[in-house]
Amino acid sequence: MYKIIVYLLMFFSFITGRTYAQDVKKEINISPSEEILVVSHRADWRNAPENSIQAIQNCINMGVDMIEIDLKRTKDGHLILMHDKTLNRTTTGKGNPEDYTLEEIKSLFLKGGHGQKTRHKVPTFEEVMTLCKGKVMVNVDKGYDYFKEAYAILEKTGTVNQCVMKSDHPYEKVVLENGEVLEKMVFMPVVNLNKESAEKIIDDYIANLKPVAFELVFKDDSPEVLRLIKKVKDSGARIFINTLWPELCGGHDDDRAVELKEPEESWGWVINQGAKLIQTDRPALLLDYLRVNRLHK
Repeated sequence: MYKIIVYLLMFFSFITGRTYAQDVKKEINISPSEEILVVSHRADWRNAPENSIQAIQNCINMGVDMIEIDLKRTKDGHLILMHDKTLNRTTTGKGNPEDYTLEEIKSLFLKGGHGQKTRHKVPTFEEVMTLCKGKVMVNVDKGYDYFKEAYAILEKTGTVNQCVMKSDHPYEKVVLENGEVLEKMVFMPVVNLNKESAEKIIDDYIANLKPVAFELVFKDDSPEVLRLIKKVKDSGARIFINTLWPELCGGHDDDRAVELKEPEESWGWVINQGAKLIQTDRPALLLDYLRVNRLHK
């Protein structure tokens, strides 16, 4: 519990303008420039069904800083954790989740990575935020369509400052659709640095919202990509990079670290570019790497 309070102070002090050192320097000697936060993709999906309570609890147990989840809405208006447009791949059901009531969804079972039925059930967003409260931060990936509804649940559970919402839409669209709650939440723009519009999107967000962090996606590590990464870093925003597969991080991915045994060309490289949050499919191994390098407690 103490550890996650420390991380929350560090992360959310960026929003208020206070420095991490001002908040906790007397209690623990960690500089925000040294600490790297680990974000676990679909929680611990290698060892439990993705977007399941067990996968999230596994992440809490191993000391992950943030979990990534996805949202869908049921026929009767409840937000549940679900990545795909249909229930087919991850549950024993078929069809679209919006065609089922929550009671009907709760009668289904989640499938594991082997595609077979498990004992696990589909959780609601409220159940997940209640579990995560005070323990681990939450990154809502596929969930922009439910921005206001998600905010209401965060308010209800007292977890507004523990959840990051994000979107790859430009600032003008996001503020038009969700302006009344945008500045009440932690919002992270997602920018594909290989698109021609990338720099304008970055500039508009910096000028109008000053996001705490940007999620940056890039298929190569060209000089132009490196220039834009530096631009975001120099703005004071934190950099969030996905090392899930090569096309998201210019070839500096998890498998390069683990299978090719080149962690310095993977996680080390993104850290050298200024990444403060790394989303991974290998959370336990990334934590080991960071701890060996004294970049994580």
